[in-house]
Amino acid sequence: MIKAPIVKEGYIYVVSLSLLSFAVYWAFGLYWSILPVVLTAFIAFFFRNPDRSIPDDTRLIVSPADGRVMSVTEVHDDQFLNAEGTKVTIFLSVFDVHVNRSPIAGEIKYQQYTCGRFRPAYKPTVGCENERHSIGLENDDIRIVVTQIAGLLARRIVSWVTLGSILERGERYGLIKFASCTEVIVPKNVIVTVKKGDRVKGGETIIGRLA
Repeated sequence: MIKAPIVKEGYIYVVSLSLLSFAVYWAFGLYWSILPVVLTAFIAFFFRNPDRSIPDDTRLIVSPADGRVMSVTEVHDDQFLNAEGTKVTIFLSVFDVHVNRSPIAGEIKYQQYTCGRFRPAYKPTVGCENERHSIGLENDDIRIVVTQIAGLLARRIVSWVTLGSILERGERYGLIKFASCTEVIVPKNVIVTVKKGDRVKGGETIIGRLA
């Protein structure tokens, strides 16, 4: 599990901007270096990688991302569940942690990357139109689908796992660069415990439990 304070994908941005800040300071003085220093601090903040307290109860499903619940809807999933389920959609602003975490412990039995558009992540149709990466997780009790969705600013989805990978509940498995959206579809035997407007934390907030 990755425990660095900043995910590795952020290092290139932080180092480059730090060098730029130093160069501007050296060439033009302190006043002109303020803007690149602030930008460097924000990028480091964006790529932060905090630890979380992961619930132990195997019946619990935790949030795959930080952000605000945009919707909780009934859907039919034909990617992996092949059944009716409930979809929880979470919007991530540029101020939220963008590391994604596994909602359950299980094996990745399905994986698909879909090219698409880059509409604003808060639009209700982004799950069908935008570029996205889906994984299907399965254990002895449950199967779920988690989808990382690119947005207007988020034009790069990063995944650190592949088909057959074994994940623990709350384990980090990828991120989306800049504002974005994450969806999780759970089967009907899961009681969803969040509603539209709720704030959630990846790996920590309980979004559902097995009935």
